Amino acid sequence: MEHQPPVLGEEEIRAALDMASCIEACQAAFRAYSAGRAATPAVIHLDVSEREGEVHIKAGYVYGARHFTLKVASSFPRNAALGRPTSDGMLVVFDAETGAPAAVLLDHGFVTDLRTGAAGGVAARWLASRTVTTVAVIGTGAQVRYQLDALALARPGFSRVRVWGRNPEHALACVESLRGRPGLPPGCDYVVAASVREAVAGAEVVITCTASHEPLLQAEWLAPGAHVTAVGADSPEKQELAPDVLARADLLAVDSREQCARLGELHHALAAGAVNASKAVELGEIVAGAKPGRTGPAQLTVCDLTGVGVQDAAAASLVVAKALGSGPS
Repeated sequence: MEHQPPVLGEEEIRAALDMASCIEACQAAFRAYSAGRAATPAVIHLDVSEREGEVHIKAGYVYGARHFTLKVASSFPRNAALGRPTSDGMLVVFDAETGAPAAVLLDHGFVTDLRTGAAGGVAARWLASRTVTTVAVIGTGAQVRYQLDALALARPGFSRVRVWGRNPEHALACVESLRGRPGLPPGCDYVVAASVREAVAGAEVVITCTASHEPLLQAEWLAPGAHVTAVGADSPEKQELAPDVLARADLLAVDSREQCARLGELHHALAAGAVNASKAVELGEIVAGAKPGRTGPAQLTVCDLTGVGVQDAAAASLVVAKALGSGPS
C-alpha cells in the first residue's frame, strides 16, 4: 500500500508555529532568496469574479532544504456576511529528494497570516526607528493582529496604536480585540482614528493591510523618521500607497524586486514614473548585510511586501519539524 502523507489540522498547525520562530525562519528565507539560493516561481492568480473571490497559488524551495512547498490561499470577502471566514487555504509539503508529498497542512489561511505578520516583523527589525511609541494601522482585518504581534517582538515598547478602517464599526471591533491580546505591550492604548491622516500623524510605524484598489496614504502625512510596512498590494489592481510615498522614501525595501514590480506598491510607483526600479532594495539584501538598513533617525523607510513562496516554505518547514518530528528542513 502506498504511503499516505499525514494531514495536519489548523489546531495542530497553530500549536507548532509561533511568531518568534516564524520571524527568524522568514528572515533566513529572505536572505536565501536574495542570494539566489531559492526557487520561487511566479504567483498564479485565479479570480472567481462572480463571487468577488481571489485565489493565489505560490510555491517555494530553499536550495538544500529537506522540503519544498506548494500553497493555495483564497480570499472571499462576501463570506463575512455569511458568518464564514473570508480567508482559507492549504499547503502541501513535498520531500525535496523524491518529490513525494510529505504532509498536507489544512491551515485555513493561518500560515499565510502568520508568515505575513512575520515579514512585517523582519522589516521593522531592520527599518523602523529604535524607539517606537505610536503605531498607525490602516485596516481592520485579521492581519492587523499578526502585524502587531510581530512588531511587539521587533519593537516592544510602543504604547499607542491608532486604527483606521472604512467601516467605523469594524475599526472599533478591531480595537476591542487588541485590548488584552497576549504578547502585545501591557498598558498600550488602542483608539479608532477618524481618518488615515489622523491615524498616521506622528506615528513612528505605519502598517497598511487592506484590499484597497486606490491610494490611502500620502507622503505629506508621514512624520520624519517614520517607517511604513505595506502588505495589502498582492495583485496588480491593489494599491494602498500614493506613488509619492515611495518617491520620498530614503530607503525603499521590497521582499522581491521582480514580484513587487509586477504586483506591489512598486508596480504603481513605476507606472507613475515616480521611482526607478533601481531604488528598490530587497529585504534579504539588507538582512545579509549587502545593503544598509536604516542608518539615521530622520529617514523615511518603506517596505513593500507582496509575499514570496519561500516564506510559506520556511513556515511550513517549522510545522513539519515540530508536529511530525522530522528535524530541520
